[in-house]
Amino acid sequence: MNEIRNLPIGVQSFEEVKIKNCIYIDKTKFIAPLLSVGKPYFLSRPRRFGKSLFLSTLKAYFEGRKDLFEGLEISKTEKEWKKYPVFYFDFNVGDFTDEENFRRTLGLKLDEYEEIYGVRNKNATSPADRFSDLLKSAHEKTGLQAAVLVDEYDKPLLNAVGDERLVDTFRKILKSFYGVIKGEDAHIRFVFITGVTWFDKVSIFSDLNNLRDISMSEAFSAICGISQEELEANFVPEIENMAEKNEITKDECLEKLKKNYDGYHFSKNTRTDIYNPFSLLNAFADCNFGSYWFSTGTPSFLTKMMRETVFDYSSLENGIDVDSRSLEEYRLNSSEPVPMLYQTGYLTIKDYEKEFNSYTIGLPNDEVKFGLCKRLLPLYAGFYDDDKKIES
Repeated sequence: MNEIRNLPIGVQSFEEVKIKNCIYIDKTKFIAPLLSVGKPYFLSRPRRFGKSLFLSTLKAYFEGRKDLFEGLEISKTEKEWKKYPVFYFDFNVGDFTDEENFRRTLGLKLDEYEEIYGVRNKNATSPADRFSDLLKSAHEKTGLQAAVLVDEYDKPLLNAVGDERLVDTFRKILKSFYGVIKGEDAHIRFVFITGVTWFDKVSIFSDLNNLRDISMSEAFSAICGISQEELEANFVPEIENMAEKNEITKDECLEKLKKNYDGYHFSKNTRTDIYNPFSLLNAFADCNFGSYWFSTGTPSFLTKMMRETVFDYSSLENGIDVDSRSLEEYRLNSSEPVPMLYQTGYLTIKDYEKEFNSYTIGLPNDEVKFGLCKRLLPLYAGFYDDDKKIES
């Protein structure tokens, strides 16, 4: 039996991963290309796919934490390690039940940065005005432009699905807030925004007409998740332990891992499969081919959408064809469930037809297939109301 190593299950802090000596899949190779091409960036990936960890990695990089990057790819090319002002907004946490609580959540984060940079213009009352002042002040005080990192930008909106007034209120606040990024471009070095969905990207980020969406970019398809190459290079002891525990060969273990947790594609090129990292790490921890990602909860907005649409979900098992526009230009008020199922990770790209500019969309793996049939479809049919497994 191989030595048990630290698996970063649920750990979203790059600093914590490094300090606790957890296994880290080196994604720093993507930093240099991001810095060289432009700003701002937008990335959509399903929940628990490593977005927060990558954003935390960017945060540590812009803070000049050279010590944390020893031996990683970026350490081979980075020489300066400057400490930039970093504005990190994490919408994974916070109270988004109403406008007052949302403004308070955002205000508390701004309070923190105003304390750091010694700025508080009493005439600046809106989050957008305060953010604008902060960017200017940080640049003036440090002599360096800021890095702006936003994690799960759409969480407040998803929490408010079903309340059109609240969704519209949140959208207006966020549109004004993110509009500052373009207005204060001279004070900003880098911008990276993540979310599960991109259904509101156009309306919320309409002022950011230079926003680069890399969600379906082939060059960044493996920026989150674990590729086959990364799996076999970084998890040899875990694969061997799992094979021994289940009394199967190493090759049989790899085959079962692939069947259960692989199969995600985030670009037109479907040659590179991506494993669900949350499921893979939990499977290694338990030495069991269980259902992990799906069992952690089904987004309430997704079950609501399914209940309000008429669709033959059994067709998903064999894959269905969708045109490129419907998949890439999805909106919240659409009655089409397939694009949302893709964005949230229940479906993935199986093939792309260049001649017709269309995608074949289907279930990525057995874990999702089992979960869809055993949990989502009964919810859709109204057979039971599994509130304990519903996320807001």
